[in-house]
Amino acid sequence: MILSMSGVVLLGIIVFLFFRKDGLKASHAMVCALFGFYLAGTAIAPSITAGGASLAGLIGGIKF
Repeated sequence: MILSMSGVVLLGIIVFLFFRKDGLKASHAMVCALFGFYLAGTAIAPSITAGGASLAGLIGGIKF
């Protein structure tokens, strides 16, 4: 749950920056949000979740 919430916050910040700096229109952001919402209800959602968890584990394993 924590990973998904931080992912939502990170993606929200990225969308906000695109909106402010690169001219992302509000309608485009809404379409992206709706696409993500409907994609989460499909059969591919567990694969996307597993891929995100794997990527987070990979990034979390990097030692500085």
